[in-house]
Amino acid sequence: MTELKLEAAARTEFGKGAARRIRRANQIPAVLYGHGSDPLHIALPGHQTMLALKHTNALLTITLDGKEHLAIVKDVQRDPVRNVIEHVDLLAVRKGEKIAVTVPVHVVGESAPGTIHFVEAAQGINVQAEATALPEVIEVSIEGLEAGTVIRGADLKLPEGVTLLDDPEEAILSVSLPQAEAAAETEEPAAEAEAPAAEAAEEA
Repeated sequence: MTELKLEAAARTEFGKGAARRIRRANQIPAVLYGHGSDPLHIALPGHQTMLALKHTNALLTITLDGKEHLAIVKDVQRDPVRNVIEHVDLLAVRKGEKIAVTVPVHVVGESAPGTIHFVEAAQGINVQAEATALPEVIEVSIEGLEAGTVIRGADLKLPEGVTLLDDPEEAILSVSLPQAEAAAETEEPAAEAEAPAAEAAEEA
């Protein structure tokens, strides 16, 4: 997993006006919570935070007043129109602690010629892993797979120490023929069946 360091500043003002002032200063309002401690309201460096958020399940070392806090991103609020980051929720974690996270599926390889694949778990899969060893993606190989193949949770090759939390029988990915080709294959047997019936009718 990716480990990143961010220097934070304590927030003493709250509300929409204060949040706008923080963003104008190229910072991002955030809150760090977890382990029963009081939430820490902080401001994160804007550019560095945006780069950090490109990494799924990155482990962040947040430095605040000389003290380091390990954390992962739990939620990001964005402006729906401008897609600007408005607020970040951070979850404090400890080394050796196991936590549940959602991990995206990354497809590698090519399925059999003429086939297509569809990721059923488009939102990712839910796993449990050590907070300091969270996977960024789960790779699924479709190399050479034929139409009709379904990869389920139980078929995944998870990294060591990672446990699947979803139903192992749940479909993760499927391989099929494009709709046009599948329809053509269905029509051909039907046409072959109609031909003898037509010949029999003519003879009668």
